[in-house]
Amino acid sequence: MVDRRHFPGFGLAALLLAAVPLLAGAAGVPAGHAPVSLQDKDWAFLDKYCSDCHNSTDWAGKLALDVLDRGDVATDGESWEKVVRKLRGALMPPSNNPQPSAADRKAFIHAMEDSLDRAAATSTNPGSVVLHRLNRREYANSIRELLDIEVDAESLLPRDDLSDGFDNVAEVLKVTPSFLEQYLAAAREVSMQAVGNPRARSTGRVYPGSLAAQQYVNQEGLPLGTRGGLYIDHYFPVDGEYETTISGLVGGGYVWGVADQRTLIVTVDGDRVFQANVGGDEDLEAIDQKQAMGIAALDNRFRNIRFKATAGTHRVGITFKQKTAAEHIDTLNAFNPVSGMAQNHSGAAFSDGYRISNVEIKGPVSKTGVSDTPSRRKLFVCHPANAAEETPCAQKILATLAKRAFRRPVNDADLAGAMSFYAEGRKNGTFDDGIQKGVLTILSSPRFLFRAHTPPAGVKPGETYRIQDLDLASRLSFFLWGAPPDEQLIDIAAAGRLKDKAVLESEVRRMLRDPRSRNMVRGFTGRWLNVDGLDIVNTDVLLFPDFTADLIPAFKEELFQFVGSVFGEDRNVNELMTANWTFLNERLAIHYGIPGVRGGDFRKVVLTEDYRRGLFGKGAVLLATSYANRTSPVVRGAWVLEHLMGTPPASPPPGVEQFPESEEGGEQLTVRSRLEHHRKQKSCAACHDIIDPVGLALENFNAVGQWRVKDIDAGQRIDAAGKLADGTKVNGVAELRNYIVGRPDLFVHTLAENLLVYALGRPLQYYDMPPLRKLVQDAAAQNYRFSALVQGIVASPAFQYDRLPAEKPAAVAANAR
Repeated sequence: MVDRRHFPGFGLAALLLAAVPLLAGAAGVPAGHAPVSLQDKDWAFLDKYCSDCHNSTDWAGKLALDVLDRGDVATDGESWEKVVRKLRGALMPPSNNPQPSAADRKAFIHAMEDSLDRAAATSTNPGSVVLHRLNRREYANSIRELLDIEVDAESLLPRDDLSDGFDNVAEVLKVTPSFLEQYLAAAREVSMQAVGNPRARSTGRVYPGSLAAQQYVNQEGLPLGTRGGLYIDHYFPVDGEYETTISGLVGGGYVWGVADQRTLIVTVDGDRVFQANVGGDEDLEAIDQKQAMGIAALDNRFRNIRFKATAGTHRVGITFKQKTAAEHIDTLNAFNPVSGMAQNHSGAAFSDGYRISNVEIKGPVSKTGVSDTPSRRKLFVCHPANAAEETPCAQKILATLAKRAFRRPVNDADLAGAMSFYAEGRKNGTFDDGIQKGVLTILSSPRFLFRAHTPPAGVKPGETYRIQDLDLASRLSFFLWGAPPDEQLIDIAAAGRLKDKAVLESEVRRMLRDPRSRNMVRGFTGRWLNVDGLDIVNTDVLLFPDFTADLIPAFKEELFQFVGSVFGEDRNVNELMTANWTFLNERLAIHYGIPGVRGGDFRKVVLTEDYRRGLFGKGAVLLATSYANRTSPVVRGAWVLEHLMGTPPASPPPGVEQFPESEEGGEQLTVRSRLEHHRKQKSCAACHDIIDPVGLALENFNAVGQWRVKDIDAGQRIDAAGKLADGTKVNGVAELRNYIVGRPDLFVHTLAENLLVYALGRPLQYYDMPPLRKLVQDAAAQNYRFSALVQGIVASPAFQYDRLPAEKPAAVAANAR
């Protein structure tokens, strides 16, 4: 445990109070706005289709239209925005009620949005985000930028909560005493890695073999000419000798892993440091006759393998030499991708079964010092030649780090804490010890761990203010890079130039071109499309024998590279739905039934089958919206409505009847047939009439993303036809895709809405909808290019302005004083 007495000015109570996220928008109608009312024909539309249920007697959906202010839509803006969303998605009126014509529905929505937009034009509410803690992903990205160190944030830091589907929303990024301890411990670990530790004690770490390992092809990141295995990016604290032990190469009882002789190779940064054979006649005889003793003797062959490594992070590879198909017995078995390490290959206990249960790396066994590592090169911007130069050099090192870490220029007062700890460390140790203490102090500072919008002097509660340039630079960099601003952006902001429209637009273009924008692609896409949880999917491999765990990282990589190609090439974002290309490696191509792709590396592939186009053809999406043993049109339909159309359906009522599953030995019905039975209940039909047709359009994809024309359990052809909530008939994935792309008020608006949540770090409110609609309309003039959406968000009042909360908790106000 880190002693907080070592951190003056870093009191727990002060930090916890300061970390209360004060997210709020001013309630009610801003003073001075011009009242805007609906026309009589619009009220007539509501009276005809809505008022029978939504009135002050029935209060259906907690909405009564007859109590809303008829003279000013802004008075009840929140309620009217909900009405617009329901009507736009044809969620209302209910499917069994009289429906307006498409023209009437569209005309009312247009009139309603126009009224809300005109009312909002005279008074803008940017919302408020006062304090924003770095989440795991942002912390790891920041450490990489500052110190050139890759950290496992999931093991170092507590899990981040979600709000509106995103993990970077300030209001849920809380701080507790246990959180604080973990952040301080993480700072100590990172600072030690950055500087190096010549006094490091010998320790060991065990890495499990991955079920996702592709054993039959070269692993990306391992030398060419090898097959399968795994690589480990391991941190070595000091130059010296280390040892590794490889376990689980063979098995007894049901003997496996010895039928063929194969060559195991250990590499460090691609250079071979060990090689030995495993399997073959002698090993088979030893295990068959001696069992446990034979296995132990073979295991000892791969125990305590000694090698040299310098300080820093190095890639340790454990892999097998590739042989021709004529040299091993895999070709005697029907092809079935290896289930993974510690699993029998093709179900055959006697096969060669390339696998590894786990790898242990321990050391140092001996030490020779600390050499120049990437993190030391980045950190040590100077090296003192004598004692007199040490303090000035230390100040230069810590000032350089603090400027990037605190995301602003620093002065002597900003460095006082770090220099104090440097002096303490230097007094009791070496110059490097002092620097490590100073780095620890900087990485523990609230100025690193939190982002805040500091209001100018004189701003009163409830007032709106322009975000200062340095705070705007941080907001921009964490939006586009998920990381702190670089020197160029900080310097522009410090000079007060970022508020200049041309300069800001130029910086956005530069940052989108930068490779660091890939952080945004992965951080945003995983949360928007809700595929971050794929790693815990437990697909029934008895029902889907073609599925192996190595498909999960392949699914995710395909999705991220595909979205990155649309964003990175600044394409029309509708191509996320329609693009005729994707990114595949051999394993994924085999799964999809696409020929001509070889090797473990991902490459761009032009699709010949229309059904694979866009997001609907991506295995990550299809797997994430299925159950372990079958597809779920309900889950898929709800996912499309929420994540692509922005019209999430209502939650099921309590006590709803369980969806009927087919019984073993009984009649096997299609999912559609069981849904139709389920939908006969009146309480279920209202929602399922909206959800089911959307999900059924994707029913040709099975639960693991493979295309099918027949339900093999029911023995019937897939019927993917249905009628959407607005009466549009669709039959299959292509027609559903065309419907969505033809409604930019649905797909582009939903993408922009999610992107704005991600950019602001707060949930959107009703007052965000008018500027969001303008943003989408402006992007239409630029063919909906991704950069047009980004530039629109960055130029928006919600991004460049903030509002001081109208009421401040007394405890926080007292702490601020």
